[in-house]
Amino acid sequence: MTNTTPAPEPSPDDVARGLAELERHLTEQAPPAPAHPAAPVVAGGETKRVRRLRAEVTEAHHLAVLQDDDAPLLLDTPKVRKRRKAAREASRLHELAQDPAMRAWQAARMQRLLVAAGMVSLTLALAWSTAGVQTFAADGAASWSPSWVFAWLVEPFMSLALLVVVGARAYLGTRGQPIESPTLIRIEWLFLALTLGMNAWPYLPWSLPNGEAFSFSRLVLHILGPIVAVAIVTALPIILAAFTHLDHGAGERSGNPLTGLEYRVNTPSNYRAEHTYNSADIDALADRVRQMIAAGQLPADVGAASIRKALRCGMDTARAVRDALAEQAT
Repeated sequence: MTNTTPAPEPSPDDVARGLAELERHLTEQAPPAPAHPAAPVVAGGETKRVRRLRAEVTEAHHLAVLQDDDAPLLLDTPKVRKRRKAAREASRLHELAQDPAMRAWQAARMQRLLVAAGMVSLTLALAWSTAGVQTFAADGAASWSPSWVFAWLVEPFMSLALLVVVGARAYLGTRGQPIESPTLIRIEWLFLALTLGMNAWPYLPWSLPNGEAFSFSRLVLHILGPIVAVAIVTALPIILAAFTHLDHGAGERSGNPLTGLEYRVNTPSNYRAEHTYNSADIDALADRVRQMIAAGQLPADVGAASIRKALRCGMDTARAVRDALAEQAT
């Protein structure tokens, strides 16, 4: 049997020295702590977040400086340029419309259009009444019999004669030489009265066959063509006479023909009653205008509009003075 000797217990000083030695050993052998992945350290000590914020601040400074510059606001957008081009075009068209030559061309064009429309309407109206005249002229003849066939020729030869008279008056009216012959007017009314009477006669109450009731609408339908023809023949010379008295203001301006007249807005204060002048007053005004022409204040071929402006009179008086000047010149 072996006897063991118990080890002596360490003293407090030995325990303190051992703990200190163990702490030093652990401190020397511990590895360095890894860097945090969310905050990487880069050169210069700046992260991505710092650089992004720095860029935003720099951009804000540049924008604050550029926003004070109004140069972009002075540039025309495509819409503004388009609208400005349309306004300039409208202004030029207005200036061109005030030119005497343009106004004369527009009047002549409208006059030709109205005459053509009137003649076409008159021709169609006379063609419309052909059937009514044929019924009157055939007088119950059998279809395709000689009387029935020749009845279709009654209206055409009357219409051609009427169109000759109306066409001559219309053409000469467009040339400023309207025909005011009472004989021609009576011829027109004779043809129109014959056409109207022959269209209406078979449908009047006393001309209807026994047992057939009178129809007012049927009568109006058959006399519609002659009525339209009467209206055209009556209205066309009046319209043409009005065109021949148009004053295009050829003597109002000189120089550049494309320079427009001054545009003035008509207000109620601009209108006033025109004073009535007798022939002696017109002669006196004509002498006054002649003095202005001699003094160079008005052109030799002065128009009614210029006379009205110079004398401050109405347009009717200005036209009378212009006509008096023309008569005295001849």
